[in-house]
Order: sequence, then C-alpha cells, then structure tokens
Amino acid sequence: MDDIGPQGKRVVVTGGGGFVGHHLVDALAAYNDVTVLDDFSNGRRERLPEGVTVHEGDVCDPEAVTRAVEGADVVFHEAAVVSVERSVEDPEATHAVNVDATLSVLSAARKADARVVFASSAAVYGTPEHVPVAETAPKEPVSPYGLEKLSADHYCRLFAELYGVETVALRYFNVYGPGQSKGPYSGVITAFVDQARGGGPVTVQGDGEQTRDFVHVSDVVRANLLAATTEHVGEAFNIGTGRAVPVRRLAEVVRDSVDPSVDIQTGAARAGDVRHSRADITKARGRLGYEPTVDLEEGIRTVVET
Repeated sequence: MDDIGPQGKRVVVTGGGGFVGHHLVDALAAYNDVTVLDDFSNGRRERLPEGVTVHEGDVCDPEAVTRAVEGADVVFHEAAVVSVERSVEDPEATHAVNVDATLSVLSAARKADARVVFASSAAVYGTPEHVPVAETAPKEPVSPYGLEKLSADHYCRLFAELYGVETVALRYFNVYGPGQSKGPYSGVITAFVDQARGGGPVTVQGDGEQTRDFVHVSDVVRANLLAATTEHVGEAFNIGTGRAVPVRRLAEVVRDSVDPSVDIQTGAARAGDVRHSRADITKARGRLGYEPTVDLEEGIRTVVET
C-alpha cells in the first residue's frame, strides 16, 4: 500500500494495539512517524513494529490524548468498545469510551491542527429499511453502541463545520481478518474457525439466511489510508464490499477451509438481530477511490492460516 496514504507525517493511532489498529500501524510505520495511544486492555503491545512510539494510556483521559496528539498531522481514532452486548450491559461505560473519548480526540486534534479519521460503524443505521444501505439512509440505532457511534460520527461532522477540523468518518461493516480477538465478543468468522478447528459443529444462529457484508481488514486499512489524504472532509463513507453473504454460506466457506467433514448446525436466533445488511459503497468508490480487493474465500484463508 505504499502508493496511497500519508508519507513523512506524524500520525497517531488510538487503539493501535487492537485488531484494526495494529494492521493500520503496520501499513503506516514504514513511511511515517507513528505514535500509538493504547492502554492495552484489549490490544497487545507485542503486535507493534519496532520504531513506533507508544503512549500507554487511557483514551478516556483527556490529558493522555492531548499529549499523544500534540504535533500530529493525522489521527486515526480506532480505540473503542466494539461490543453491542457490552453497550447493552453497561451503556455508561461504553459511552465514555465511544463518545466522550472521541470528543477528547477531536478537541486535541483541533489544537494540533490535525486531521481525524474516525472508525464509525454500520450500527448507526440500525435495522435498514432497504439494502444496500447508502450513507443517506435513516439512522435508527437499535443498541447503545450504535447510538454512541452515531453521536461520535455527528461530532466529526460538527467539528469540521464549526472549527475547520478535517474529519472523515468511515462506517465499517463486518470487518474480519487475522488477529481478530477471540472470546465472547469475537466476530462470527473467528467463532466459526474455532468451532471447526475443535471438530465442530459449526453453529449458525437462526436459519442462516440472514446476510452480512464481510470486509477484510486489509481493505479497511486501505480505506483509512485513502481517507487520510482525501479532499472530501467533513463526510462519512460506508466501508464494506457491497456484497451480501448469507451466514450459512459463510459457515460453509469456513468449514471447507478448515475441515470439510465438520457438521454445520443451526441454533436459536439472536434477539434483535438485523436480518440483512449490505453496504452501498458508491460514495467511497467515487470520492475516496476505495475498491475492495479481497474476496471471501481468500479472506477466510488469511484467518485460517494464522
């Protein structure tokens, strides 16, 4: 990716030890002076390449944010609590990370005259009326997490309009790839891989006909690099593939990549689960030059082989 993104800049990645964050740091470090702000409660320091400056601190601490962002040209704000379940269990705690900390990042970037590329989410749309979902679609979040991301997304737009801070919000759809965390809040692909490796069965919640737009982390990184240099600031962009994959089909691809003999079974549907989700990426294609490059089978292999 040496042909796109910032070069010779001082860049900051919040949550740089996390899933998307560490892939982004890897892409930036060869060409920029990179600083990571992370408390490593979820991310891992050992993921970071040599030569990266590390500020071990809490993104919820405005002073820590100000120190890390001082002198920066671009801030990639990846730090977040990404679990819908945790936001339902403890909305005050997730609001502090997902909204209050974003406001601190924007305020620090305003002082530093830095651009902010913000990791937003398709959760801002809630249950879409139609698919594919365009950026202009109604935004009716169905979880505190979705509302938190929408609030931060709006803050990015307002800071651009009111204070001239260059901001770009990237609304990620279902991101997957190597290095995704394992545990109760891991992505469905990671869960399927673990189940298949354990001899199965691979369990699909619901009838498996629900669809999602699964986008590989390398394409998400590419979108971030493009957002760091685009002229189209103060805007939000969907980042997905534009393709809908039934969850049953996903389970089959994972199973076939790990152990074709493993069974696939269906289980109870998750309460409140969105039935269909697919990104309209027309705007990102036209204004960012974004184009997804990793198909599902290839992407699953990168997970299975790590």
